[in-house]
Amino acid sequence: MLSYTGGVVLLAALLHASWNAMLHGNRDRFFSMTWMSIAIGAVSLVAVVWLPLPAPAAWPYVIASGLVHVVYNVSLVRSYRRGDLAQAYPIARGSSPLLVTLGAALFAHEGIGALRVLGIALISAGIMALALRGRHVSRAGALAALTTGVTIAVYTVIDGIGVRLSGDQPFAYTAWMFLFYWFMPLIFVVRRGADAIWKPVFAAPMSVVSSIAGGLVSIAAYGIVIWAMQSGAMGAVSALRETSVVFAALIGRVFLRENVDARRWIACVVVAAGAVCLGL
Repeated sequence: MLSYTGGVVLLAALLHASWNAMLHGNRDRFFSMTWMSIAIGAVSLVAVVWLPLPAPAAWPYVIASGLVHVVYNVSLVRSYRRGDLAQAYPIARGSSPLLVTLGAALFAHEGIGALRVLGIALISAGIMALALRGRHVSRAGALAALTTGVTIAVYTVIDGIGVRLSGDQPFAYTAWMFLFYWFMPLIFVVRRGADAIWKPVFAAPMSVVSSIAGGLVSIAAYGIVIWAMQSGAMGAVSALRETSVVFAALIGRVFLRENVDARRWIACVVVAAGAVCLGL
């Protein structure tokens, strides 16, 4: 991967950890994810008016990815209800490069060399260290985070193939895919009612503002990744992005006052080292 692309993907990693921290920092994560999705959907609605259409071959992937993203959003909220950011985030993000690398090999015929095998081993070891911390990480919490990791891998492989069929239109592909985020407010209204969306706008405006900001950061973070996957190996791009586990642990410690002990730091570094090996 070119150094310029790698640096931009590292920026995406920081942005990704940041919007996850914004989501986790809000008490009602379902509400926060809903307003993030409204922001993402609104920006995408404007973007598709001005951007050219992706090539016809990309549309099945746009639809499939959009639907998987909805499942991912619901799963992410569930995982953050069951664990703190420094626990749930590394498990969810650390598991995805392994699955993306395997998926890319199966469906996009991308090779797996010795460095990638080493990266897979390091990531697996780091995840085991995080998931098997007894009372600190519940079995339900680890399972929820791993489920989120599976959805991440699925949409990443879909997008990696889809953007290459988009006719050199990565941003149009991203915008049309993000339109599916409008399903999140629909799900929220079905479960809680329309008043539950609008009342906090006046009662707790800062939670809405932070959620909207998180949505805007999310657009930038994943838009960069889709752009990078147009020319870079899916497993490599995904893996380099997952160095965000280190950013997440730091954000969790500094801003969310979470306890990040030495064992968790070591596990995060091992996951990040494995991600770097996959990205080389």
